Amino acid sequence: MEKPKSLDSLFKEKIFRIPDYQRGYAWQKSQLKDFWEDLINLSDDRSHYTGVLTLKEFGDDEIKAEDNEHWLIEDHAYKMYHVVDGQQRLTTFIVFIQAFIDFVRELDDNKNKKDEEIYITESLSLKTIVSRYLFETRPTGVKYRTYKFGYTADNPSHNYLRYKIFDEDGAPFIQETFYTLNLRISRSYFCEQIKELHSKEGLSGLQRIYKKITQRFLLNEYVIQDELDVFVAFETMNNRGKKLSDLELLKNRLIYLTTLYTEKEINADERRNLRDAINDAWKEVYYQLGRNDKRPLNDDAFLQAHWIMYFQYTRQKANDYIKFLLDEKFSPQKIYAKKIEREVALDYPEENPADLETDDTENENGDAEERINEKQDRLKPDEIRRYVNSLKESAVHWFNAHYPDLATELSPREKNALDRLNRIGMRYFYPLAMSVLKNEDNPEKRTEFFDAVERFIFIVFLLCQRRRHYSDSEFYNASRQFDRGTLTLKNIRDKLEASVAPLYNGNGTLNHTSFYTYLQDKFSARGKIGFYDWHGLRYFLYEYELRLLSESRHKKVAWEDLGKTRKDKISIEHIFPQTPTESWKAAFAEIGEEKYHLYGGSLGNLLLLSRSINSSLQNDDFEDKKNPKENEAGEKIRNGYADGSHSEIEVSRYAEWTPSRIEERGLRLLNFM
Repeated sequence: MEKPKSLDSLFKEKIFRIPDYQRGYAWQKSQLKDFWEDLINLSDDRSHYTGVLTLKEFGDDEIKAEDNEHWLIEDHAYKMYHVVDGQQRLTTFIVFIQAFIDFVRELDDNKNKKDEEIYITESLSLKTIVSRYLFETRPTGVKYRTYKFGYTADNPSHNYLRYKIFDEDGAPFIQETFYTLNLRISRSYFCEQIKELHSKEGLSGLQRIYKKITQRFLLNEYVIQDELDVFVAFETMNNRGKKLSDLELLKNRLIYLTTLYTEKEINADERRNLRDAINDAWKEVYYQLGRNDKRPLNDDAFLQAHWIMYFQYTRQKANDYIKFLLDEKFSPQKIYAKKIEREVALDYPEENPADLETDDTENENGDAEERINEKQDRLKPDEIRRYVNSLKESAVHWFNAHYPDLATELSPREKNALDRLNRIGMRYFYPLAMSVLKNEDNPEKRTEFFDAVERFIFIVFLLCQRRRHYSDSEFYNASRQFDRGTLTLKNIRDKLEASVAPLYNGNGTLNHTSFYTYLQDKFSARGKIGFYDWHGLRYFLYEYELRLLSESRHKKVAWEDLGKTRKDKISIEHIFPQTPTESWKAAFAEIGEEKYHLYGGSLGNLLLLSRSINSSLQNDDFEDKKNPKENEAGEKIRNGYADGSHSEIEVSRYAEWTPSRIEERGLRLLNFM
């Protein structure tokens, strides 16, 4: 390997392309911050080593005469490379250069000037920077840009980089993904940092930082030879830096497998078509995962849920699903089909299973024989196609299950049902929800089913306090059976009822012993805060608020108002305060101080607030809590119950707040429950 090269040297007569098996741009704030700090803190007389750039040169048969790059390769002796490793750093460098150019163009002295008229130093123009690192424009015939760095045309980020980062004109419709969101954020981040640097150091600061990044940031360049398998190299190398997600690894693996089939099994067109199907599937998956750019969905959670729905759920280790996908189902050996004549017996010590996620109350291996047979079969191209098509089709349903309010194809009732499921915590029902959305066409039946799941979760987990694995294998497997058409929605409804039935007494009433025991602990443990620490409280009080809303027209509370975590507890008010004043003690004299915590932590004493006014109300008397508070100028400085949530308004109608009022309201809430 040669000595490390500067970026200025690396970009001489080279064209870099991110291939389709690579993930998109994955760097986020922490990596951008590290990159910027390395750049800012680097002394002018020092260099910064940034790692290895691993490349694979394009073969002659991979570059066609009609390709945009052909003229640079033929006329100017450029060489074209796939970036196997180092693409995150290289992409960051390019986005930085674009942000640098953006900023310089917008300086007051440079507005309305052409790039060749704007100079960073006496001899360095913006035009030179653009042509050196971003693109060359074909000078004769049909003029177009040829980018020095970019994605291959079948990569989902290809058009976004061209039209949204490099600002090329004539943008088509561009489907954004989680990765394109990272590109946009990266450009904005560097624009702001460069602006701040210029405000402190002026043009000299820009000159210094440009010189450092182009001449002082060093990489080792390593070109993979033909005999080294590029796909295996990619998997191995990308264990460094920001770790590849399982979904990213799987895409690389599937594309790799398409190269292993012989010409007799699939011809060149079929191979290309299968590779396109993989790329199309991943493009759709990442679009759906990133549709809500404020809270994008996790790659691997989707992949695991789809594995549960498509293959077979087993409870072994957390990464069981990716071991199955990469080591069993989609391993190269399933295509090589090498025959093992004799198994060698190896006497390994048995691992202590104490830390494994197990639950021996259910038999979750009903399809174990099918798994064994499946493992022995040779993997056919059509199996890959069916799998990636299922991933592609399932992605929108995964998104809709999480964000029904953003779904365009769900009825209002179904959106409400899924909203409630997300508020209560869907737990292990996400794969089943995805399967039902994918395979049941009737929205009314889907809505009724989601209502039944909500009731199941409330009774089983929030009231009866069953452990988190209760019946999970049964409903994980149901998601697969429903996807395959071997189970009906009625069958699953029956399973829900059968799982709840043991929690009821013979006379049809709920066996409340476990919930009472749970509450006793909450009322007697340190703090003695009772229902206030019940993990179903926020969901329950919000549902009660919505019931009151149905009798009104104006929504006063959004679920997001309740805070991001249970620890916030900023929107649940103790009407009778935890530390009562003398006036409060007088109102509760009949019960005695030893029972304050019983009434303070009672369900009837807890109130959903429309905004965070808890701290301002504190221990105010009931009359003061009910009414808005004004300053000496008559301006309202905080709301009271009377102009708060529907629940607050209901409480404000009481003339006084006493133990009997807490009991009365508590019974009304329990009746609603």
